Amino acid sequence: MITEDRRQLNERFIQVFGMLESRGVIVKNDRDGKGMGDFAQRILGKKGYGHIIRAFLNPDDRRVIDYHHARTICREYGVNENWLLYGKGTPFGIDPVTVAPVRPAGGQILFTSAQAFAGSTIGPDSFERESLDYFSIPGLQGDDLVAFPIQGNSMEPVIQSGDIVVCKPVERLEQIRDNEIYAVRINGSLWVKYVQTLPDKRGRIAQLRLISANYLEHDPFEEEVDAYTRVYKVVRKISQVN
Repeated sequence: MITEDRRQLNERFIQVFGMLESRGVIVKNDRDGKGMGDFAQRILGKKGYGHIIRAFLNPDDRRVIDYHHARTICREYGVNENWLLYGKGTPFGIDPVTVAPVRPAGGQILFTSAQAFAGSTIGPDSFERESLDYFSIPGLQGDDLVAFPIQGNSMEPVIQSGDIVVCKPVERLEQIRDNEIYAVRINGSLWVKYVQTLPDKRGRIAQLRLISANYLEHDPFEEEVDAYTRVYKVVRKISQVN
């Protein structure tokens, strides 16, 4: 007998599968690495198990996904495990934290007054340390963390306008994990988006595909990378500041 928690897990799986499709991460009839068989290979270990995935996607079928394979989806596709397994948080976002910014002597996170727009560009001096305001979040350490507020709706509902994101620099583009959230600086512009890397024929990352959570209003787009491209991993979201 299938328990209610497994049914709810499967319902969330159906939702996240649809989101991955809408972003072009999964293309059911694709034969170049994104098809149903490829998805089955990554999740169930065999390309021929595409029919099982289809059964999971059919609300009328008695077969539902289990927790082991759900965790695999989270690992392979950057899904928020807390959401898929337990229904907490958002599918691809970062679980929010609530903190009151302070200015202790040992504060580790630089809060910049520059405004970052999730769907718009800002000036090249975004991370200028003119105000030198710092704050701390328990359990989050590092002397290279930077935080800034988001304006605009392109990353809703994952990141709302007015939220603050905390970011950590990515040393090399090869460290980027597809379909996770990054702040990307290219030619003086800054975007906060889901990111996919696009290699050239020699396998080197030549472009970044930038994808909005609010995909109904904001289309994905590609940006060429160069020696001045800087990428920051979004590691926390602060949704309330008291």
